[in-house]
Amino acid sequence: MRFISEQRLDDGVLEREFTLGEIPGTLWTPASVSPAPLILMAHNNGLPKADARLVARARYTAAQGYAVATIDAAGCGDRPRSAADEQARAELRRAMQAGEPVDEILESFIGPMVEKAVPDWRATLDAVLALPEVGGPVGYSGGWTALGIRLAVLEPRIAAAGFFAGGFVPCAQREEARQVTIPLLFLLQWDDEGNPRQRALELFDSFGSKEKTLHANPGGHTGTPWFELEDGCRFLDRHLK
Repeated sequence: MRFISEQRLDDGVLEREFTLGEIPGTLWTPASVSPAPLILMAHNNGLPKADARLVARARYTAAQGYAVATIDAAGCGDRPRSAADEQARAELRRAMQAGEPVDEILESFIGPMVEKAVPDWRATLDAVLALPEVGGPVGYSGGWTALGIRLAVLEPRIAAAGFFAGGFVPCAQREEARQVTIPLLFLLQWDDEGNPRQRALELFDSFGSKEKTLHANPGGHTGTPWFELEDGCRFLDRHLK
């Protein structure tokens, strides 16, 4: 892991850009806690790590006493994409705009992307936890629910997770959801045009966790109320501090 830039923000949080091999990432660490529990904060597949909504969530969470790490995994954000990836994205956009079924496209696109992303996230987890200012336990938070499910199944170091939406999750991860037993906070935008409500509810029901909480709010995909971020940090506090 090599840090390539850093700045101290107004709230005392230290923001550092890093590279880990070919993986670009950002780490936010609080001034108040060391070592700080770690949150892996994933964006929706395809969005860059500098997405404004993710950065705002990361900075707020770090100010509450957490180290927060995010990366552009293979094929995501600013990482190179194959011609097949670009064709699949274009076909997905066309089908969604036309109101056509997209299940087959999503299966062929999202599933392989999850498999490619998991090694990058696990390597990042190893590298960040090796820093003296970062400690366990570890949480996951983000809109890439399929990735979160896969990591929760594979990574015993992840002790709690917050998932956003979840209507479109590949069949493999929908099956794996039954193996997820850590505490969960599941956020659902009731009118999210990109995440079918009934599928999200069925996914929530599938999780094997004894402690799982569903928060549903009216509005579209980007309309999640800010207070859910505050509630999310309280959820993390209960399980990681």
